[in-house]
Amino acid sequence: MSSKSKITQSQLEQYLSKAAWILKGPVDASDFKVYIFPLLFFKRISDVYDEEFALAMAESDGDTEYASLPEFHRFVIPEGCHWKTVRETTDNVGLAIEKALRGIEQANQQYLYGIFGDAQWSNKSKLSDRLLIDLIEHFSQYELSNSNVEADILGNAYEYLIKHFADLTNKKAGEFYTPRSIVRLLDLILDPKASESVYDPACGTGGMLLECVDHLREKEEDYRTLKLFGQEKNLTSSAIARMNMFLHGMEDFKIVREDTLRNPAFFTSDGLQKFDCVIANPPFSLKDWGADNWTNDPYGRNIAGVPPKGNGDMAWVQHMISSMNDKGRMTVVLPHGVLFRKASEQRIRKALLEMDLLEAVIGLGPNIFYGTQLAACVLVFKKQKETNKQNKILFIDASDQIRVGRAQNFLEKEHVQQIFDWYRNFQNVENYVKVVDMEQIKENDYNLNIPLYIDKIIEDNLPSVEEAMQQLKEAWEESQVAEEKFKILLNQHLS
Repeated sequence: MSSKSKITQSQLEQYLSKAAWILKGPVDASDFKVYIFPLLFFKRISDVYDEEFALAMAESDGDTEYASLPEFHRFVIPEGCHWKTVRETTDNVGLAIEKALRGIEQANQQYLYGIFGDAQWSNKSKLSDRLLIDLIEHFSQYELSNSNVEADILGNAYEYLIKHFADLTNKKAGEFYTPRSIVRLLDLILDPKASESVYDPACGTGGMLLECVDHLREKEEDYRTLKLFGQEKNLTSSAIARMNMFLHGMEDFKIVREDTLRNPAFFTSDGLQKFDCVIANPPFSLKDWGADNWTNDPYGRNIAGVPPKGNGDMAWVQHMISSMNDKGRMTVVLPHGVLFRKASEQRIRKALLEMDLLEAVIGLGPNIFYGTQLAACVLVFKKQKETNKQNKILFIDASDQIRVGRAQNFLEKEHVQQIFDWYRNFQNVENYVKVVDMEQIKENDYNLNIPLYIDKIIEDNLPSVEEAMQQLKEAWEESQVAEEKFKILLNQHLS
């Protein structure tokens, strides 16, 4: 029987980790998310449906027909597609899950079409009936209704699970998970406001969009007024992002599964849709990104030139700039190479710098991301730079703002705060921060490599030759005295 007392964050996290443990063995760790996220979402909406049904029953003195009306339910659950039906199934459990999930998607096409992904539930060589029964029973322990689990606790547990899977799969995780501290840094700089639109063209599981929600929550502003837009090529990640939004209680969002560089998803009557805030950690140095169509890009994003065929970094930058509205601002994480690579990328840098949209270049420390030891950088763009920042770029060398770990380095809270303070103050700090005039960048052929602008002044505390000789002499004299004392002690001991 499922527990009815309020569930704590840590209970929920342990419960979700145990679900992954049940799958261990027949299912590869990198595939856990394909099964666990849909089941969690299925359980949640079934329990919420029951809760809504009970409320409508109480209101109508037990009229089941009335309580089943769609207007009382956030999502419709058709006959035979409820969690309970699946739980009562003992043969071909995978087929029963598949049928239930497809039935719910069909009945809620506007919101849930394709949300459960394409997991092969009925593949018995991977998922035996026994294993699925264990998994369903495990998930049945708790009731995940609104009164039992608040949306933010469930959402946080979901985020915990995403990170947990990222830790388990490390290398592959970079495709769907950006470390939370980096997301926080991008969000602090972006500073989204109530009622603004936020767009992530490579949204993974939705972490950056939800960080913007948390940002408003922290400031006690109405986060529900944010309009969230995301696009993601990977089916599993885009489905998880949508579930993630619902489980955080968000309503005003659109997440589309599609290849952003080839087929952007958001338009208005006069072309690409423009947003107040644009934020992303796109795939680094994407090889097959669609260069062939860029020369005459039908969406007008070729504002600075054609990036190399085997590297899409500058295509993402141009797409994101093209997606900013008149007061738009953007933060993006990219590999350091975008700052100094030559040929076509140098020409693109030149064109973008001449538009004077780039406000800051922040160099991060190495080995912070999953699956790559490369150091990355954050670029900050603004459609309207403040007067005192025009024709200037702020360079920040934050390469030593890390806690060094055994397998991976970490950007801690205090590092994020330090980098953000440097960004906000927009002032020179010896060894770390430099405000650079556009003329100097022009003299460097539009190369943005951070060491060109920030000289590391090494403190020279070495003694002079005379001092060194004196110290050596004193040390030798001390050793002679010590040796004499030792001889006396030794003689006393022997006699």
